[in-house]
Amino acid sequence: MIEYNHPAVQYYQDVSEQCIHYLSIDGVIFGFHENQLKVLLLRWKGTDEWSLPGGFIRKAESVDVAAQRVVQERTGLDELYLQQFHVFGEANRYDQADTWKRTKLPVQDVNWSERTISIGYYALVDYSKVVPTPDFLTDECRWWPVDEVPGLLFDHNHIITVALQSLRKQLDDQPLNQLLPNTFTVPELQRLYETILGYPLDARNFYKKLIGSGTLERLSERRAGTPHKAPYLYRFKSVGV
Repeated sequence: MIEYNHPAVQYYQDVSEQCIHYLSIDGVIFGFHENQLKVLLLRWKGTDEWSLPGGFIRKAESVDVAAQRVVQERTGLDELYLQQFHVFGEANRYDQADTWKRTKLPVQDVNWSERTISIGYYALVDYSKVVPTPDFLTDECRWWPVDEVPGLLFDHNHIITVALQSLRKQLDDQPLNQLLPNTFTVPELQRLYETILGYPLDARNFYKKLIGSGTLERLSERRAGTPHKAPYLYRFKSVGV
């Protein structure tokens, strides 16, 4: 039985009227903290079920603008680096009946599409600047290490896997300064590469490759408080979204 006054029902009715049917956005928001690559997830109201942030595309809105809006609402950030990485259009992406049951939302009988195609975007953000913000369908928005992500609603575990694969393939062309503070050491940058790639790198070869790329500027300051000789701080020569 449909609870017509429930906010979720009103939301899906508004979506049906105001948004493009059968098409959605899913956002994989990556941050880097304590030497771990993390992803921002939402916990649905009254459950222990998690999912990626997502939303629908308004009829008068471009796809890219919709993606920026979805990510901005969850992070509080205005300037974002987003990369469209895949379209998820399989005929049967997940078990819809089981998913609705797990969300505990009274919308099982709402007239909704049997199939939705999702455009995946990943975002690279500065962890320290994000204000994780749930929406009205969720109780919590928080970071999870990518290697500790639980079983998610919909096909969102698969979406994260594809996003990470895409990031790895394009790693040298991505603005990794978005994931780091303004200044950092070479070992800290190496750890970022390693946690994204999922395997260790040779420190000497990594340093040689980075210095040879000409993308880094060494500063006169050193990282204080380290147990060994204080390493120099670096920054990217060109910083921007």
